[in-house]
Amino acid sequence: LYHLGPRKPTTGPVVVTGNQKMPAIEKLDQVRKWSITTYKCTKQVLSEKMGRGSRTVDPELEARIDILRDDRRRYDHVTCLAQTLATQLAQVTQTQRTLGDAFTELSLKTPPLHVEFGLNGDTQRFLSKSGEVMVSAMNSFTSDMNTLINKTIEDTMVNVKHYETARIEYDAYRCDLEDLNLGPRDTATLPKLEQAQRTFQNQREKYEKSRNDLSVKLKLLEENKVKVLQHQLVLFHGAVASNSTSNHQHLELSLQQASTKLPMPGTEPPSWLEESSSPQ
Repeated sequence: LYHLGPRKPTTGPVVVTGNQKMPAIEKLDQVRKWSITTYKCTKQVLSEKMGRGSRTVDPELEARIDILRDDRRRYDHVTCLAQTLATQLAQVTQTQRTLGDAFTELSLKTPPLHVEFGLNGDTQRFLSKSGEVMVSAMNSFTSDMNTLINKTIEDTMVNVKHYETARIEYDAYRCDLEDLNLGPRDTATLPKLEQAQRTFQNQREKYEKSRNDLSVKLKLLEENKVKVLQHQLVLFHGAVASNSTSNHQHLELSLQQASTKLPMPGTEPPSWLEESSSPQ
């Protein structure tokens, strides 16, 4: 019988099959290509910033990108203002509710001013409830605006970043090919020139596809943006108009009702001072 104990680790050279080598070679090749592309793109960006490198410009597309960036900034500003207003209005409605309760309590404790305190208490409570409806409408507006800005427009901005990356890579390999074309042509440089031509062609196709995709994306965004904003702006205006109208109508009605309960001028009982000073 043989004793089966733990096997000792194998020492010496290890044979690696061809299938094991391929992933490592592919990874090294990917790292090499990535390093070359990164170097060329970094060089291209620096050249553009220093004013020495040429860049491909699509005036119409870049103008639309600038408009989109400006619109996003303005929409974000409006949304922040609306959110601030909603927060402030919520604080006002809370104060109005508390003030209304205080007026109502005083109306019960002060019989001679029961009508006056009650009138103000009812009004403040009504304004508070109306304000809560307005706050809800404003929060709905800011929520939908945030969705437009941070999801819909942001999705398109991702395409913009892809387009700008593809443009830089395209220009980097274009400039590289132009430099090779200016150099000597011999048996040593021709293979490099042919490889550069193939790489440039691939980058051009990638750039053109990215540009076309972005152009379509911007068109769809513009149509969707108009529909969303039109709907939200109409709702926002309607909420403001409804809030103002209902408040005005309530104030007029409450004054009319109060006028029937308040004593008519000249019918108030004489004051204590007047009674004490009158002849017996």
